[in-house]
Amino acid sequence: MKKYQHRMLFQLKLIALLAVVFSLPLFAHASATEQFKNFLTSTRSARGEFAQVQIREEAGGKMRMGTPSTGTFLFSKPGKFIWTYKKPYEQVLQADGKKLYIYDKDLNQVTTRKLGSALGASPAAILFGGTDIEKDFRLSENGTRDGMEWMLATPKEKDSAFQRINIGMQNNVPVAMELHDALGQLSLIKFTKFEKNPPLNDLAFRFVMPKGADVFEN
Repeated sequence: MKKYQHRMLFQLKLIALLAVVFSLPLFAHASATEQFKNFLTSTRSARGEFAQVQIREEAGGKMRMGTPSTGTFLFSKPGKFIWTYKKPYEQVLQADGKKLYIYDKDLNQVTTRKLGSALGASPAAILFGGTDIEKDFRLSENGTRDGMEWMLATPKEKDSAFQRINIGMQNNVPVAMELHDALGQLSLIKFTKFEKNPPLNDLAFRFVMPKGADVFEN
């Protein structure tokens, strides 16, 4: 059960990460902030692949890197998305516009909750609900590093789970994100095969309950 609770907390944080990911800019010859805003109004859907790792500071200031995760993502506004972990374990976060489903294949467990209560005022609401980014975040240019141009998003809410979010751009596509949470952990995500506005059918986001799965409703 502890294993499941740990994964649940980790996955809920990733829902918030998704919003930032898919609010990323794809427009050349403009500042990062301008690109960000343009993307919000021009992107209806997207899909691609991701690689993710968490870094935690331990006693003595030593940094410890967690096990890398890889998978795929798919989203369609408003409120529909599928975030799939393929390695090192299989898990799925899926929303059909009304409900959020978190499926742990190893445990054959599904946790469901209303999409609104699950997202709340988190960054996920920016993506899945199409909210105004500047209502919840302060945006600023954050220079050039590692061959990428960066934008900083700082939550306005003092009790936010996130301290700051860095978004890295290269060749007019999102390639990296750094999320610093309130517990001092750093999540690094890299994106590949990012495809904007692919044709999608709403039926693709309908969750099919796995046979024999234990279901928990929150």
